[in-house]
Amino acid sequence: MGNCCSVQCSFENFLLRGWDFIVGHANYVCKLQQTLPTLSAALQELRAQRNDLLRQVDLAEQRLLKPFEQVQLWLSKAETMITEAEKLIADGPQQMNNLCLGGCASKSCLSSYKFGKKVAKMLQEISDHKSKGAFGKVAENQPAAPVVVMPVEQLVALESTIQKVWSCIEDEDVGIIGLYGLGGVGKTTLLTELNNKFSTTPNDFKVIWALVSKDYDVGKIQDRIGGNLGFSDDSWKNKSVEEKAVDIYGVLLNKKFVVLLDDLWKRVDLKQVGIPQPSQTKGSKLIFTTRSLGVCGEMEAQKKIKVECLEPEKAWELFQDKVGDEALNSHPDIPNLAKQVAERCGGLPLALITIGRAMACKTTLEDWKYAIEMLKRFALPKMENEIIVFPKRD
Repeated sequence: MGNCCSVQCSFENFLLRGWDFIVGHANYVCKLQQTLPTLSAALQELRAQRNDLLRQVDLAEQRLLKPFEQVQLWLSKAETMITEAEKLIADGPQQMNNLCLGGCASKSCLSSYKFGKKVAKMLQEISDHKSKGAFGKVAENQPAAPVVVMPVEQLVALESTIQKVWSCIEDEDVGIIGLYGLGGVGKTTLLTELNNKFSTTPNDFKVIWALVSKDYDVGKIQDRIGGNLGFSDDSWKNKSVEEKAVDIYGVLLNKKFVVLLDDLWKRVDLKQVGIPQPSQTKGSKLIFTTRSLGVCGEMEAQKKIKVECLEPEKAWELFQDKVGDEALNSHPDIPNLAKQVAERCGGLPLALITIGRAMACKTTLEDWKYAIEMLKRFALPKMENEIIVFPKRD
């Protein structure tokens, strides 16, 4: 009897499981007329949610913010779901044609069952995914780049000086480097080229550029440095000089940094700005430009490198390039006069470039002779801030 009862129970369980299986199949088929329109509506909602989120991401990127990875992942999954759901809806009319008996049976049971199951599964996936797409924020501030590459003027005969400075950078015992020379000799160009070289040379420096100039303001220098370190909101800019110094110092003390200060006219108090002494962080550097060797001493530069004027041959090549062949060849005597003008520039790249451009449209001997006379009134190597503008001849 016990064996007969056991066999009977097993048979009943088998029938029940078979019935559940049949009912499950039937449900996927019978509900197809409802689930397909529901899927179409859910797809429309998912598209709208995707489009709204994409607009938020686009706006954030226009403000140079970085979208969160989870947002990007959600958008990627949404795109996949939209593609799959669109295919199911496109196949829907054919599957609906297979239905009969009021939609509760199908001419192709297996095909309708599989299709109905896919539709139901997709509906659930879209519902779950939509619930995960409510983001309070879609992006954050971009991490500051290790080096901000800057546009640079034509590099003229500075290669050897760059190599000399780079050797000092590679020397861990040298923390402060002063580059000095006449106004217009190319110190800013040299510093810019060094800045950009960090972006193409393997290193682990955080590179920061700040213009100082003659009447420097500590707060403005801090804002330039802070911008490189991620302190760019208005609340930070409204802090006191002392508070900014604490913030800058706290970040740089934990980094291997290179601070490039352009155009120092007097000593800059590093402590007041918030720049740690390079010796406090092994391998860090402070590199600055100045017109005065005395400022190099005041800044305690361990290496003082003079940026020299161009040799006559290089100066003439630069001047010819800026004047151009049309003006130089407009009269047989002009090249000789042009050499005299170039000599008057004293090997200063800025003067050679500025005057060369000014003379590019001068094609008469009188113009060139007048330029020479005007240049006799200038002591170019001693220039400070003068911009050379030749007055018009009467």
